[in-house]
Amino acid sequence: MKAASNLSPSISFSPSHCRTTAVFPLRRWIASPSTAVGDFSSCRTHLTRFQTHRSVISPLRCNVPGGCLAARETVPDQEMASTDEQDPRIAKIAKAIRVIPDFPKPGILFQDITTLLLDTKAFRDTIDLFVERYRGKDISVVAGIEARGFIFGPPIALAIGAKFVPMRKPKKLPGQVISEEYSLEYGTDKIEMHVGAVEAGERALVIDDLIATGGTLCAAIRLLERVGVEVVECACVIELQGLQGRERLGNKPLFVLVNAAA
Repeated sequence: MKAASNLSPSISFSPSHCRTTAVFPLRRWIASPSTAVGDFSSCRTHLTRFQTHRSVISPLRCNVPGGCLAARETVPDQEMASTDEQDPRIAKIAKAIRVIPDFPKPGILFQDITTLLLDTKAFRDTIDLFVERYRGKDISVVAGIEARGFIFGPPIALAIGAKFVPMRKPKKLPGQVISEEYSLEYGTDKIEMHVGAVEAGERALVIDDLIATGGTLCAAIRLLERVGVEVVECACVIELQGLQGRERLGNKPLFVLVNAAA
């Protein structure tokens, strides 16, 4: 098991490092954008559109320090990108994610993590990679976004000694809540958190399974910062490329394990 410091030796968790990116691309570094770009009408989704006449599934690419070696090892309709170095855990994680075309409707590709959860080794490696990154970083809150953030957040929180705070859809939490609204393609939605779940001055990690346009992550960041919490970083298993979710986060660092072409 690699130490956290070996995974990301140059990452600083100071909020002043607004250009730090946690994505480690293939064959070259990609700098994190320093400003948010535009206003997006569509927010959180696990879906990415493609032309209905296409038959090739969008490739998944590994994105952690060291990358992964594909060697053309594929699952059906799924390709791994290659690099000169190898992290076999990431290759296993990427292969375990199933891509389903035409779900929930024609012209949509769905990134299905349920197959990752069925693979106990790949699931454990996913959690371990996040734990290695955030252990010892003085994070006291892991905020998980409904619903798949509830899968990855609690084991990470337990391993690093932080509390887990669920960020839920409206009318799901009992008692007094605070909420933050965000835009959807047609209308708006809200994300909510219990009053008193976090305290001013705490350091938080926001986690979800996937970032697309970044709307829900942005809402979670705003909600936490409204009550004086420092959001150290956002983390996702998958990033959908081409939907500008990373840009929408502005100067907030984002760490992902796998890139999926949109």
